[in-house]
Amino acid sequence: MLSRILPVLALSVLATIGALAQPLPYHADPSAREILPNLTPVPAIRFLTTADFPPFNFRDGTGELIGFHIDLARRICAKVDVGCTVQAWPWEQATSALVDNQGDALIAGLALTPENGEQFDFSAIYLALPGRFVTRSADVAGFSPDRLGGKSVAVRTGSSHAEFLARYLPNVTVTGFATEIEALAAVEANTADAYFGDAMRASFWLNDNLGCCGFAGEPYFRPDLFGEGLAIAVPAGHDAVRHAIDWALVKLKEDGSLDELYLRWFPVGFY
Repeated sequence: MLSRILPVLALSVLATIGALAQPLPYHADPSAREILPNLTPVPAIRFLTTADFPPFNFRDGTGELIGFHIDLARRICAKVDVGCTVQAWPWEQATSALVDNQGDALIAGLALTPENGEQFDFSAIYLALPGRFVTRSADVAGFSPDRLGGKSVAVRTGSSHAEFLARYLPNVTVTGFATEIEALAAVEANTADAYFGDAMRASFWLNDNLGCCGFAGEPYFRPDLFGEGLAIAVPAGHDAVRHAIDWALVKLKEDGSLDELYLRWFPVGFY
């Protein structure tokens, strides 16, 4: 069974630059700038996505397909200077559509698992998914993970973030919750000193709770625990399309377009 990296989130998206947003780290391989795409076999890129994964790919009130992934796909095509289409499929059919040559690339949060790697090749990472601490606003400035000994940290039970705490911060008092929302609410209610979990999901919660809490400390990138991040899938062996996408990602980072899209769709930056 193919799985998504993230569950569908019911949220309202502010497509504006937020005061707390931060630029992206550089995830693309800098050497890819030297890989000039051979455009002869890539007259166009047909992107497949879904319509139920806000703020990445979803439909607005008028039914138009919008989101971070939609904008990114179109920027990639513009940078490579090829034709571009973006078509939405139900999630359970999207990977089959790519296998059946209904599209050239899937930009929908497909997990970089060994099973998926048997069917697809992946572009460079364009968005990593770190773990981060959240505390009440008054505690953000003086936060240090070294000072958490004996304090309570809320986390989703059974998550990779709970494993991170057990592995690297065994002296903290871990309080498990069924969901990230419940764990974050415990910090807001002052029944937990901090929260640790997926930074992107926490950013959506913080967007609605700016007066309460904020990110504290640095982001933690642990691919072995939190996943490699987000990449674009192409059918295995379709190197021309993959190289064109990788080249475009490097160029979009260099000219600031990738950061601009991040700031537009994530008002509370999670880096």
